[in-house]
Amino acid sequence: MILSRRIAGFGSLIAVLALLGLNSVPSSSSARQPAAPAKPAKVQYNRDVRPILSENCFACHGPDSAARKAGLRLDQRDAAVAKKAFVPGKSGESELIARILLPEDDESAMPPVKSHKKLTPAQKQTLKTWIDQGAEYEQHWSFLAPKKPAVPAVANAKAVRNPIDAFILAALEKKGLAFAPEADRRTIARRVALDTTGLPPKPEDVEAFVGDKSADAYEKYVSKMLDSKQWGEHRGRHW
Repeated sequence: MILSRRIAGFGSLIAVLALLGLNSVPSSSSARQPAAPAKPAKVQYNRDVRPILSENCFACHGPDSAARKAGLRLDQRDAAVAKKAFVPGKSGESELIARILLPEDDESAMPPVKSHKKLTPAQKQTLKTWIDQGAEYEQHWSFLAPKKPAVPAVANAKAVRNPIDAFILAALEKKGLAFAPEADRRTIARRVALDTTGLPPKPEDVEAFVGDKSADAYEKYVSKMLDSKQWGEHRGRHW
């Protein structure tokens, strides 16, 4: 009796699912195909890789021949490839990746524990992606001719007053953020004075800036702060 009730109940459930269309199996043409994995963004040596190597690796595997370990130079691509520190396009076959993925207490792990250096998971992934993308080096930025980048498009174009705003806002929008509300003129006057002279602004300077309705009011106020002797004194403190 109990078994027959269960079978009857199961039959009722199938009937309900059939009415709701929940027991139908989509055909291969209508089935949703899984999205292709996103292609990693291009890793740039000077921007993304050189800082990691310089901070964690070059002390022992850099230009200083007296301090160099194992005869390995990571600051020169040909030397690193010759030593098989990495295989361009194949991070899984690269010794560099194998070493940084070892447990910290392994004597072959890099950076070694005694160096007190430690790579973050994000830094390890950056190195892996860089090698998979070909492990291309770049000359030091001071030897590269600057190239003017295209101004990025942004969703809130009305908030952009100059090209710099566009670059900043584009980066913010990628993170779901926006510009903070613009400060009032008295707050701006105080910020400019503190940044340029290290001192609060004079009340009369603030009022002059607040009452100046010209298009270049901000530029004139900044120039006035830079023309003051306090600006030189403030800069001199850092020297």
